[in-house]
Amino acid sequence: MNARRIGPLVPVESFGAGPSDELASYLALWLDSDMTDEQTGVFRALADPTRRQILQDLREGELSAGEIVARFKISGPSISRHLTVLKAAGLVTERREANRVYYSLVAERLAVSVGNFLSVVCPEQVVLRHKRGKTTRTRAEQ
Repeated sequence: MNARRIGPLVPVESFGAGPSDELASYLALWLDSDMTDEQTGVFRALADPTRRQILQDLREGELSAGEIVARFKISGPSISRHLTVLKAAGLVTERREANRVYYSLVAERLAVSVGNFLSVVCPEQVVLRHKRGKTTRTRAEQ
């Protein structure tokens, strides 16, 4: 018997019957076929609380590397490594001006990656959001 697996270790059948089994199947399908190295990089970048805080700070607008470092109690080289991971994942962009480096959030990249993941894991949420959007538009038109 070929058991469908979630990632390398967990067979879907181990989740039992019911809604969680359906969710596990969706997750396994997405992880096995749709998750590209690019998307994996986004989720790895989001796994660290320091990187998540950097992204939250960048919501306010562009910040220099020095301004980002000043917001944390860890070393500049450590922040630089975090910024490198975020940049490699496509979540931030880098702009150089003279001897300064400025970073900006790429919000669209984050939204698309998380949205794609959620649409596979929770497909019913896509339908609900679509219905809510229609309801909101209908109310606005009245």
